[in-house]
Amino acid sequence: MDEKKITKHCGSCLTNLPMFNSLTDEQFELINQVRCRVKFRPGEVIFKQGTALTHVIVLNEGLVKIYLEGIDNRNLILRFARPLTIIGGPGVFTDFKNHVTTMAVEESSACFIDVKTLTDLVMLNKDFAINLLKWVNMHTLSNYEKFIELTQKGMHGRIAGALLYLHNEVFNEKNGEIIIKRQDLADLTAMSKESAIRIIKELKDENIISVDGNIILLNNIESLTNISLRG
Repeated sequence: MDEKKITKHCGSCLTNLPMFNSLTDEQFELINQVRCRVKFRPGEVIFKQGTALTHVIVLNEGLVKIYLEGIDNRNLILRFARPLTIIGGPGVFTDFKNHVTTMAVEESSACFIDVKTLTDLVMLNKDFAINLLKWVNMHTLSNYEKFIELTQKGMHGRIAGALLYLHNEVFNEKNGEIIIKRQDLADLTAMSKESAIRIIKELKDENIISVDGNIILLNNIESLTNISLRG
């Protein structure tokens, strides 16, 4: 990583995450002594699937995507993340490998916390350990819901569900505007880019959405909801 992009002792972002509220001042200082804040440009990889897992991050600016790298260069986006979000993976307490890739979508910055300090705090603080377990379980449940979405809905239902997810949980713009590349939309819905483009055109022709490049405006959320529910 470019050294000029790294800042040590990066402020108080962790104090805004409920997970860390149970730490004592001394325990919080253990994190503060080793953490650093790193800036990323769009398209830069933060964690690479298959590499050693040495840190988790707290995203404090920007937007990232978290995805599985599959066969024949096909990816499956599990979710997008906004601040303030902690991002790690199941490798933290198992094989210490990154099992997903995390990439910046927008200009982003993240606070890095080394895994050893994290595991030490789990041993020292029962409440922190429980909070961390709740966080892991929350994302496990989210993945279960996604697998149902991908395996039991048709392509139109998956696209509609993805647009609603992006609107409600990622962009949350009152005017219904979201920004996403067609390839990312395809990777989010487990279909080819060509299929995603075709369905987006159909929704546009029905005036359910408007499209301007990578900007998609949701004109009729009720119709999208019905399409998503029908699958």
